[in-house]
Amino acid sequence: MLFRISTLIIKELRTLLRDRQSRALLIVPVVLQLAIFPFAATLEVKNNTLGVFNQDAGAESVELIQRLSRAGAFTRLVYLHSEDDLRQAVARQEALIVLRFQPEFSRAVAAGRPAQLQAILDGRRSNSAQIALGYVRQILQGYLDDHNTAQRRVASSELVVRHWFNPNLDYVRHIIPSLVAIITTISTLIVTSLSVAREREQGTLDQLLVSPLTPGMIMVGKSVPALIVATAQATLILTAGVFIYRIPFQGSLALLYGSMFFYILALAGFGLLISSVCSTQQQAFLGVFSFMMPAVLLSGFPSPVENMPRWLQYLDWFNPVRHFIVIVKGVFLKDVGLRELMHPLWPLMVIACITLIGANWMFRRRLG
Repeated sequence: MLFRISTLIIKELRTLLRDRQSRALLIVPVVLQLAIFPFAATLEVKNNTLGVFNQDAGAESVELIQRLSRAGAFTRLVYLHSEDDLRQAVARQEALIVLRFQPEFSRAVAAGRPAQLQAILDGRRSNSAQIALGYVRQILQGYLDDHNTAQRRVASSELVVRHWFNPNLDYVRHIIPSLVAIITTISTLIVTSLSVAREREQGTLDQLLVSPLTPGMIMVGKSVPALIVATAQATLILTAGVFIYRIPFQGSLALLYGSMFFYILALAGFGLLISSVCSTQQQAFLGVFSFMMPAVLLSGFPSPVENMPRWLQYLDWFNPVRHFIVIVKGVFLKDVGLRELMHPLWPLMVIACITLIGANWMFRRRLG
């Protein structure tokens, strides 16, 4: 039995690696995403324009504006001189945020009274504007603290912030572990979903059925190549993350690869289920795209799962990408142990069993 399955595995690997173009398609996209995503796919706000409508002529407002001009989030300041300039700057997207200093701003700060500072945000870019507003608040609070210290005033309270697992809030540490999950998702789904559809489209599926291979053996033979390819791609990403992007790997490789095994099995089950339903490779590819986009968007990578409606969180439980992103970040950045890992790991085992059994049943049913 092992010899029969290994023969099918070798045949699948030869199909994937038989020419230079096929090999390039397995490597080049991974390299490109590693080179582009950590810098492009970021929620950090940089190199934006800050509008300033200063109705105050005091030294305090000028000093605060100088501090804002040195922030990395705002590389360009636009000075506005009227209400109409303010409206036009936001309407034409010439400024992400406009700060409006009231005439009594400097006097209020010098006297230790609450000073009014209005921020007008571009709601069309709500996410970036909110992040940039956080930078403005941080700079403003730092300025007020320094001013109170210089005036020998005692602050009523102080908030000391510490960021665990990512002290410098480096967004690359969020992207690289997530890429392990996303790229393995793409490769596993494509390799498995196109395999059975390709056999059916090329007319070679009947040859497999009259061979000594059972439908179960065919499923195994189609899953193992995807496991090998996805594991190799994940290893490439991990190596680049550690040695190129200098992200310290905190956890256990054995736990990570063990969890990856069940994750790829769950994805292979979805891929084989799609492949068993579809008659052509084109249909299989559309099926992969229809599954992959919601799976990635609902995985917690672009936005937290907790922000979703409760019913959608329950439905998202069957999304393997959601669970594996938690695993890979936990092992990579936090050094979680097996006990903590079991909470997101056992759903992957359940999903893998359900999808693989369903794919085998659907495959047998289509043959019948």
